[in-house]
Amino acid sequence: MKSGAVGTCVLALACAATYGQAVSGDLGSFAKSGEPVKTVVQYLFPEQVTVSSDKLTTVALHFRIAPGLHINSHAPKDEFLISTTLSIPEGMGVRLDGTTYPDGVEMTLPLDPGTKLRVYSGDFVLQARVVASAGNHLVEAKLRYQACDNHACMPPKTILVPIDVVAK
Repeated sequence: MKSGAVGTCVLALACAATYGQAVSGDLGSFAKSGEPVKTVVQYLFPEQVTVSSDKLTTVALHFRIAPGLHINSHAPKDEFLISTTLSIPEGMGVRLDGTTYPDGVEMTLPLDPGTKLRVYSGDFVLQARVVASAGNHLVEAKLRYQACDNHACMPPKTILVPIDVVAK
């Protein structure tokens, strides 16, 4: 895979309940766009990054949220909402030193115009600060989020964010 190439990793969401009905494999008609939603969040790119070993490097991770849906930002306005978070498990040769998240966009829902939410929709980018030991590391970072439409939210979900980190 070439550095900077757009990834083809599409991550499907298996939802336990949508409006109280069991769903398997897709989201049925959760989004009101008329077409069933097959994915909620896609990890777009990069598939591979080259970094200097043992040096702090910022990597831009690009994501896309399905039309008609949004996810809570990293800093939602209500403490009971599930925030979007990125993590890298221990022992992968790459350490996550921190992440800069976009601010998110404020929105209100038609059912509760008095409550403001801070969400991501469409495309968004996370700036992950990583330190990698020398070598080639297949990192399985994780993005945890909760997706909603204007009427209901799905259970929280964690997806894999595969990145081939080459540290020289």
